[in-house]
Formats: sequence, C-alpha cells, structure tokens
Amino acid sequence: MLRLLHLVVIAGLVSAAAYVYKIKFDATVQVEKAAKVRRDIRRERDAIAMLRAEWARLDNPTRIQDLADRHLNLRPVEATQFDDFGRLPQRPPQIVPPDASDAIAALLEQVDVLDVPTGSTQQGGN
Repeated sequence: MLRLLHLVVIAGLVSAAAYVYKIKFDATVQVEKAAKVRRDIRRERDAIAMLRAEWARLDNPTRIQDLADRHLNLRPVEATQFDDFGRLPQRPPQIVPPDASDAIAALLEQVDVLDVPTGSTQQGGN
C-alpha cells in the first residue's frame, strides 16, 4: 500500500514537472512572438518615417516650381489675355421657370423651346 502511494506521488510529480515545462515552453514561444511583433512594428514605423520624409521632399514647392519651369512651357499671365464684359455672349434664355417644382417636367412640356442656343456651343457648321 505504501509503495502504491509512493508510485502515485512520483507520477504526480512527474506530470506536474511536465506541465510546468510545457507552460515554460509556451511562455518562451509567446515572448518570441511578441519580440517579433515589436521588431515588425519598429520596422514599419521606420518605413513610415522614411516615406514621410520622401513625401516632404517631393512636395517641396521649390522643387515643384523647378520641375514646372523645366518641363512645362508656361508663360506668366498678361493683362491683354483678358477680355471685357461687352464681348461676352448674351445670357441664354430662361427655359425652365424659376418657380417650377419639377424642372425636368417643365423642360419636357416645352419641347419646342429646347432648340434655343445656350451660348455654350458655337453656332453654324463647324
């Protein structure tokens, strides 16, 4: 009887040692995973910082102006490029009354008026 008790206690101790070893092994694996995640986060933060620095360099107004001067054939705006209001086309006629609750229905009712030029297209054959 005493031998059986000793065997049960020894088996319990061996199983407890195996369980503690398993817990220790699992904790070591978790620590390694956490360290890997920390390294990945640090690497990604460094990459983000590098990309932000690159963006700041590319977004520099002086650099953009130099590229525009080098690659675009632009000239400064001159006062003679603007026209006066007298040469603007006349405002198109009001096709839909302003108080109409449904503008599309009002357009469909006035089919004969739709041939009126709007000023946004050139008249005559082009």
